[in-house]
Amino acid sequence: MNKPKKTLFAEAMEQHKGIVFKIVNSYCQNRDERQDLAQEILTTMWLAYDNYDNEHKFSTWMYRIALNVAISYYRKDSKRVGRASEDEECLVHIADFSQQEERGEEVMLLYRFIGQLDTLNKAIMLLYLESEPYDSIAHSLGMSKTNVATRISRIKETLKKQFESQDV
Repeated sequence: MNKPKKTLFAEAMEQHKGIVFKIVNSYCQNRDERQDLAQEILTTMWLAYDNYDNEHKFSTWMYRIALNVAISYYRKDSKRVGRASEDEECLVHIADFSQQEERGEEVMLLYRFIGQLDTLNKAIMLLYLESEPYDSIAHSLGMSKTNVATRISRIKETLKKQFESQDV
């Protein structure tokens, strides 16, 4: 017996909801914006669900759509940058809130440093930290594998310098 499309979509979203959490928390500074972006991502995924090619990993497809929506959403309103108050300031939470645990100081610094990256480099690091292969990152972001490798290397060097300047 075949499950209805709506049920399959809901199951896939439940299984991979951490992807949406990671992306909205990386690109938005306050709760309302995160909710708006999450809704926009899920709506776009629902509309594109019929076009999913099951020859590719679902998570890769989902990352690609979610990141593209987040980047477009972020660019639509340049006023988003710096609009949050200090108490709403976003540290990048690269984790599903339902599984959030205490984090060490170094991990919190890493999240803050990644949050300061531009939108494309932030997307690259999100995928890299999920252990996505360079080919997959390149495919998801529409760039070459060489460009991904170069950017990751440069980002790592930047993050290393930031950590060294913090004396952690």
